[in-house]
Amino acid sequence: MPEGDFTAISELVNADIAANRLPGAVVQVGHGGKVVVRQAYGSRRLASEPGLDGVLAPPEPMTVDTIFDLASLTKIIVTTTAVLQLYEQGKVQLDDPVQTYLPEFNAGDDPRRAQVTLRMLLTHTSGIGGDLSRQGPWGLVAADRADGIHRALTAPLEFGPGEVFHYSDIGFILLGTIVENLSGEPLDVYAREKIFAPLGMVDTRYLPAAKACGPYRVVGNALAFDPDASETDPCPDGTWSTDLLARVAPTARDEDTPVINPHHGLLLRGTVHDPTARRIGGVAGSAGVFSTAQDVGKYAQALLDRLAGRPSPFPLKQATLALMTTPQQPAAVGQDLRGFGWDINTYQSTPRGTIFPVGSFGHTGFTGVTVWMDPGSDSYVIVLANVIHQRGGPPVVKLSGDVATASARALHLYGS
Repeated sequence: MPEGDFTAISELVNADIAANRLPGAVVQVGHGGKVVVRQAYGSRRLASEPGLDGVLAPPEPMTVDTIFDLASLTKIIVTTTAVLQLYEQGKVQLDDPVQTYLPEFNAGDDPRRAQVTLRMLLTHTSGIGGDLSRQGPWGLVAADRADGIHRALTAPLEFGPGEVFHYSDIGFILLGTIVENLSGEPLDVYAREKIFAPLGMVDTRYLPAAKACGPYRVVGNALAFDPDASETDPCPDGTWSTDLLARVAPTARDEDTPVINPHHGLLLRGTVHDPTARRIGGVAGSAGVFSTAQDVGKYAQALLDRLAGRPSPFPLKQATLALMTTPQQPAAVGQDLRGFGWDINTYQSTPRGTIFPVGSFGHTGFTGVTVWMDPGSDSYVIVLANVIHQRGGPPVVKLSGDVATASARALHLYGS
């Protein structure tokens, strides 16, 4: 394949769209400080689904500026970055017990819970379960942040602290709470001021339903179109305009708890898909951020630049990024390699593909989003899709891995 010939990427994505594995995607590839691919494929919204006004409409084409629900990429872009900013400021120590910052985490003086550290939360080795139970109406009829945080603080340990890699949304909800407590700011405000603004990520934000401004209403814990709502112009400070929704890719129909859920069966568009984050109010350390491929690329390129010692607006020091992106899991965990937040070599490493080496790093999000970064070749690969929009759509990780491999081949990396 001639260098710079990225037609294989288009063939891969278009084949999956034709096979109804996803409605559409945006791919961005960076190399050597330049964007070498940024392309949209397929549809943002499928035919015979309601448009923003609630009326059935023709499909919307995917565009390169489409805004996606980043799901668990929130854990990296916001929460890990924020915790390490606090570390640089001397406000946290990474091997301190969680109870030092969140006393309610171990109100009963359980000796096992006393062993859980921030390092374990950041590397998913704390022993805390994966996610909160969503049984019952909590946070469903109306979002309930206080109840959700309390549930996270009191979630039981399912494994011994520091013994195994077990991916945990709960752990990152706790980390987000620590950021809020120590900074004195809501996580969405902190992220906007301390992370997105310095990086020029103008299309990146949390979209909590309670702060929406426009012809929409909140149904349960989600946004729904309201034809009778009056326009608010300009939007008050601290809110976000629902004009953004025209660029947001729908994720799926709301399937959280039929009968109890007043929003059940309606399309999620601009409301975080993750049910726990939604029940908490749309702003969590685990999920809730929406962004574009271009903005995620700004984060990725700034990280690679800072890590390499080049001029960069990334809001962490080079030495801190070296910690973030190299194995940091407790010794007892074994061969599951995790940096602070980042995946390096675990069962979640499929988006690396077959050419980028172990030592590169990345992350996934359940909605169909991935980013993989390789400092050795100064490259990154971003795939943003809404694979769960078509019920039963497979995870995006195989496609992302194939796109990463095709990208590395097109760039002739590592002898490919």
